This record gives sequence, structure tokens and C-alpha cells, in this order.
Amino acid sequence: MNASLMVITRNSRPRAWRVSGPNQTQSNTFRTIAHPMSLVLKLASRNLLQDRLRFVATVIGIVFSIVLVMIQMGLFLSFERMVTTMIDHAQADLWIVPYGTKCFEDPSLLDEQARAQALAVPGVAEAIPVVIGFTAWSVPGGGTTPVFVVGSSVSADGLHPWNFVKGNLADLSVPHAVAVDQTYFSRLGVTQIGDSTEIREQKAEVAAITNGIRSFTTTPYVFTALDRAQAYTGTAPNKVSYFLVHVAPDTDVDSVRQQLLAHLAKVEVLTPDEFRHRSRAFWLFGTGAGAALFAGALLGAIVGTVIVAQTLYSSTKDHLGEFATLRAIGSSSLYIHKVIICQALLSAVIGFSLAAGVGLIIVKATAETALPIVMTPELTLGLFLLTVLMCIASAVSAIVQVLRIDPAAAFRQ
Repeated sequence: MNASLMVITRNSRPRAWRVSGPNQTQSNTFRTIAHPMSLVLKLASRNLLQDRLRFVATVIGIVFSIVLVMIQMGLFLSFERMVTTMIDHAQADLWIVPYGTKCFEDPSLLDEQARAQALAVPGVAEAIPVVIGFTAWSVPGGGTTPVFVVGSSVSADGLHPWNFVKGNLADLSVPHAVAVDQTYFSRLGVTQIGDSTEIREQKAEVAAITNGIRSFTTTPYVFTALDRAQAYTGTAPNKVSYFLVHVAPDTDVDSVRQQLLAHLAKVEVLTPDEFRHRSRAFWLFGTGAGAALFAGALLGAIVGTVIVAQTLYSSTKDHLGEFATLRAIGSSSLYIHKVIICQALLSAVIGFSLAAGVGLIIVKATAETALPIVMTPELTLGLFLLTVLMCIASAVSAIVQVLRIDPAAAFRQ
């Protein structure tokens, strides 16, 4: 008899004996057996570790699937954050955008005269113009690379760079000054303040350096003053991309919004939350990027579930004789369920612990890259619950197989 089963039979005590009658032979069949949880855990762990190669394969399958899901969901969260990073850092109560704008990066334009119309609306304190657009950056070493220019008045509370490591916002008031992020140094061919190049065949000089302002398209952001942004993107002087509206204190934002819509033509007036939602919906679902990330995460979960299910099923099948003996001596179905589920939970805890360690290494390794992987406490908890659910679901096939065992099979062996 298997050693793990011997532990159970030696240490268990019969709760009741079933006797046919005074003149008949007493039966040694137990009606029920009390099994402490420690014995359940001991039997489950011995079943798992008896074939260590199979157990390693199980853990590797769990780790592979969870790491894959972790990477896909971490990229999704990172992508989601970077999609709205400009909206999150813009100081505005309302956004005036061209009608039909799908996201922040939409290159549609507004007429500058709309600013005067917006300022005429009661409750509007400021309407700050912003110019955005893709253009070409001349790499000092040769060639060009696309960049995304963001321009706003340096003296107003508009859309400005943040996380300065060298220089500051005031430095952008110098002619030809731009701010770039150090993440993209190698792509832009610059390394320090004072390096110069050309943007759309016009001089540009690095006057400030930031850290962590990344684009989800991996196209570097370049910040500058409003007039230079118009020149760098080829935007006419009387055209802008957006107006950032600041509402006067103690003024109802929704009321101002309705009046702006009534006074301005061919525009939309959005709250920051509405603009975030629209941008995320477009990039994550309108372009299929979100669907691809979800598909990768789902594939990881399916692969892990199949591997764990096959391993648990094989492990249980190899121990059918022991489970048949347990049923023959009176062990309940609930006890059998506990043993198999305990095996699944042990696999889940060990596999998730290793996967979490691998995930932390990946997060640190990508922290300074153009597309970092994000891990949050909520995502970590969700992945742990997914691991547990995946392993318990995998144990179902093993439980079904054991329930089909004829207890008499233990005495025919």
C-alpha cells in the first residue's frame, strides 16, 4: 500500500462499526472516518510530490500561464494609462475639441477666433490654446524619426511637461527651446541640455529634460511653446488643436458647458473624464489593441488550465487504487474532494508565488523602457484568484474520475 495512504490508515480512528447481528461475523467496514485537515494536507502533498517530474511540469505550466496573463494585463494597464497621460496632466475644467474628435492625438483643428467666443461666455475665466501634431525630428547622427509635438503658452496653465530632471518650464520660453524625455535619447540622438537639431527643417534645442513621459505609440513627445509648435507641425498661426477652459470659481461647470455649445459651432465641449473615456475607447477597442491584449491573457489562462487539468488528472489516475481503498474503508466523497482540491490549491500557491517573483523582475526590467509593464495590488490579487480558480477548475475532471471508482476494486487488486 502506498506510504501516503498508510499514514491515513494508521492514524485514523473509526467513528462507528457496522455489525450485522449477534450471531453473525462483525464487519470491518467503517461507516465513516474522521480525517483531520492535517492528514488531508499530508496526503495531498505526498500525492503531488511522489512524481516530482510531473509536479515540476504542473508548476511550470501554472507559472507560464500566469506570467503570460500578467504581462498581457500589465501591458493593458500601461497602455490604458499612457493613452490618457496628456489629458490627466492638463489643467482644464473643460476641453473644447473639434466636432468628431476620437482621441487626444486626433489632428483636427479649430479656428483661433473660437477663443474669443469662448471667453465671451459668462463663467469662462480662461480658454488656453493647445497645438499638437506629428512631425519629423532630424536625428543629429543622420536620418529622421517621427515625434509628437505638444505646444502651449508657457505663461498660462495649459498643457506642459512634468517630472523635470534638468531644466524647468521657464526654460521653454527661450527661442527654439524644446523639452524631451530621457527615455527616448537614443532615438532622438540627444543626450543633454544644449544639444540641437531640426524639427521640420527648423532649429530646435533641448532646454529641458523629463523622465517618465512616455507615449503609448512609442513616438516621443516633444514639448515647446505655442508658436513654435505651430511652426514645427505646419499649423497655420490662426489654427489650434484644442482650448483648455478654466471655469471661474463658484461657477457651475455644466451650465458653462451648455452655453459654450450654444455659442460655438462645429465643436464639442467635453469634461476631462469624458475625453479620457473617449480616448481609451478608441485606442483600446476601436483599433483592436485592447482585444489583442485580452486575447493573449485569455490564451494564457486556457493553456495553464489545460496543463494543470491534465497533470492533476494523471496524478489522480495513478492513485485510483489508494482512493478506492479510502472509499472502501468508509471515507466520504467530501474527504476525497478535499484531498484533490488541496492538491490543486498547493499547486496554485506554489505556482503563483514563482510567477509573482518572475513578474516583479519583468516589471523592474521594463520600468525605464518606452512601454513599461504595470503591476497594481488589484491586478496581483486578481491574478491570485485566477490561479486558484484555474487550479480548482482543473481538479473537477480528477474528482469526476474518482467518484466513478468502485470501492470493491480495492479488494480485487
